Amino acid sequence: MGNTQLAPGANVAALRKARGWSQAHLARKAAVSVSLLSKIEVGDRALTPAVATAVGRALGLSMDEVLGRASVAQGDEARLAALRSAIRDFDIPGKQRVEEAAITAGLTAVGEFRDAVDVAHLLKMLPGLLRSATTHAHSANTTESWAALAEVYSTVYWLAARHRWMDLAELAVARQRWAAEQKPNPLAEAIAVRDRAGTYLNFGDCETGLVLIDRAIAAAQASLSGQERDVAVGILNLRGMTLAGRLDDKREAAKEAERHIRSAQAASEYFEGDLGVHGLSFGPQNTLTHRLATTVDLGKPREALALTDNLAAALEGLPPTRVAPTHINAARAQLDVGDRDGALASLSVAWDAAPQMARIHPMGQEVFRVLVSLHRRSNPQLLKLSKLSGIAWA
Repeated sequence: MGNTQLAPGANVAALRKARGWSQAHLARKAAVSVSLLSKIEVGDRALTPAVATAVGRALGLSMDEVLGRASVAQGDEARLAALRSAIRDFDIPGKQRVEEAAITAGLTAVGEFRDAVDVAHLLKMLPGLLRSATTHAHSANTTESWAALAEVYSTVYWLAARHRWMDLAELAVARQRWAAEQKPNPLAEAIAVRDRAGTYLNFGDCETGLVLIDRAIAAAQASLSGQERDVAVGILNLRGMTLAGRLDDKREAAKEAERHIRSAQAASEYFEGDLGVHGLSFGPQNTLTHRLATTVDLGKPREALALTDNLAAALEGLPPTRVAPTHINAARAQLDVGDRDGALASLSVAWDAAPQMARIHPMGQEVFRVLVSLHRRSNPQLLKLSKLSGIAWA
């Protein structure tokens, strides 16, 4: 099979060969077995986040470099450059007055594109909205205007992190925190820490990310009350469980993950459904999606699949940005227990829900690559996904 952008496991092989290293040498430095590394490179096993982190340390690379950065769609280079330019001008407001209603409408539209994982429209709209929100925040200088600017930066982080453009992601969270701190706003500051901890997750430094999360939880509990406190504590614990599930020490990982799971579930009990706030959502459903993903990361696929007997019903009403990765995680678990047909069905649901996300999602790419490797006969669903993804299958 071939692709203009290598799937993560294939990228590991390319990185290793570029250095002239043997599989045995890389396996020894990464503390993984040669057999596992070999299977990952040829596509018989999926490259997990834990192994990607270990390989990255051995190669002296960040996890995003191991997984491979997603390429910019043709024609979007200028829009990405415009977005970077708008970020550089964070303290240079425009001269034209911007009304609050325009920012509110822009945030609503961006939120809809983000929920739908419509990357093309998101990238088209973000540069102009960021400049407008910057101008409005500087002129209005209210808690609400700075929170709105922080929310735009949070969406920039989301876009960058999904594509593993980590230089842009780090810059976005730095600006997000700056905006959130211009006026006292503990909820916006909690969300900024949640996103900042995400950059540590993407770089494979889960220990430091957890330090940030625990510190932010304590601050939110001290400075917020009521629903805002529950939302802040909840979304921070969702990030915490993801970070914990990827710790190297699996015993410690399980203990820390369970602590954050219990806290998130306790906070979610106050909500009948998921609540949207500053471009994020928190509630029982989103807590379930994070718990499922974390349980898979902990190497407990059967336990993950047992969390619900009807995943479609459990996810009903959630946006594609949550539906697609959850089905990809279900596919990971199904692959781990030997249910290839189930994994393929789950992957197909993810593609139908959010094709732009599935195309660049590292685990989505890996599950597809492994299914291609394991299937030795023609399969209509694999052929369909091959055409959608651009990954050839013969």
